[in-house]
Amino acid sequence: MSQFGSRARAFFDRMFPERQIYHRSGGTVRYVALSPSKQALLALGAVGLAGWCVYATANTLLEGPQATASNAEVERERAKYDRWLNESRAQAAASQALLEERTRQFDRATQDFETRHEVLRSLLEYAGGNGVQLAATRPIERDGARIIMAASIDEAEPRQSRAVTAEPYQVTTVGFRARAERLESDQERTLSELEDQVVERGETVRGVLRLTGVSMASLTSPDGEETGGPLVPQDFVTYLRDSGLNPAFAERVAQVAARVTESRRLGDVANSTPLAPPVAVDYRETSGYGQRIDPFTGRVAFHSGLDLAAFERAPVVATSPGTVVYAGTRSGYGNTVEIDHGHGFKTRYGHLRDIQVQRGEHVAIGQRIGSMGSTGRSTATHLHYEVWFRGRAVDPINFLRAGRHVHEQG
Repeated sequence: MSQFGSRARAFFDRMFPERQIYHRSGGTVRYVALSPSKQALLALGAVGLAGWCVYATANTLLEGPQATASNAEVERERAKYDRWLNESRAQAAASQALLEERTRQFDRATQDFETRHEVLRSLLEYAGGNGVQLAATRPIERDGARIIMAASIDEAEPRQSRAVTAEPYQVTTVGFRARAERLESDQERTLSELEDQVVERGETVRGVLRLTGVSMASLTSPDGEETGGPLVPQDFVTYLRDSGLNPAFAERVAQVAARVTESRRLGDVANSTPLAPPVAVDYRETSGYGQRIDPFTGRVAFHSGLDLAAFERAPVVATSPGTVVYAGTRSGYGNTVEIDHGHGFKTRYGHLRDIQVQRGEHVAIGQRIGSMGSTGRSTATHLHYEVWFRGRAVDPINFLRAGRHVHEQG
């Protein structure tokens, strides 16, 4: 062991002998002594530094490809992120554009539905009510007395309903399209129901008017002239044209409005038709309309009215609203009242005991105009009642029979 130590000591002394380093400056010589231990430390430090440089160089050379692969992966991830970001931005822009388009569509659809709703409301008001049910049950008004046509008149023509008869509309989605389709279906159903109701009402009135025996063409044509089909008021046509509605829907509304116009015109005619009994108490028919034996001459003569008997002073009433055009004494008729009801209808009430109205006075249906008597060319207490249409006397019994299908309510 000592021999190995001696050799090591000798090797150390040989490798690191004591050295002196001289330094001369300005005539002065200096030196630095380096002992073997200091030289060993310096050598050890140099070897360590060289080793570190070799290690760092080798590590850099070995890890270079890995760093390059890592950088390439980073670049690929960055490119993928950039593509995702660009796609997201494109989708966001497309979604924004779609949202704006849907918003415009919604606004247009909302405006269209509001316009359609306003048109339907105007049509319902024109039909006589602010709702379908109201339009269906609204009676024909006659100056405080309402006339409701009986639904059992045989003369009324049957008509197939155009209302929607399918199962109730089921909303399968909560989307805008489903709600829009439901609203359109409801509006079409409203139009169909309104059309059914006004047509049914018009046909009922038409059935009553047919019972009077007067030609329907004469009743519905002004001054007896032939006319075309029902017309829609011009202001309503202009309103439809200016509303910007879908042409098909506007045409459908105009079609229903034409039926409403026809129904209203028939209602106006019915209001003017003298259908109520002219005596406000129970009475009996004593002489009919047409040829008969004259009670004074005993010869065949034409009787232009209907004789109705009750008791003296029995109330004689107007059979329809109108204006008194004559109130006084007339040859053969005695005390007489004549009423113009419009649409070509007039009624005459003769042999009255007294007159309780004046010329020019407007009377309501059922209003008392006088009392039953026996003035003029009369054999006993009774009322001579005549109905005139466009200057020609017609049989009053037909109007009284038609009136039996009409219920009066105060």
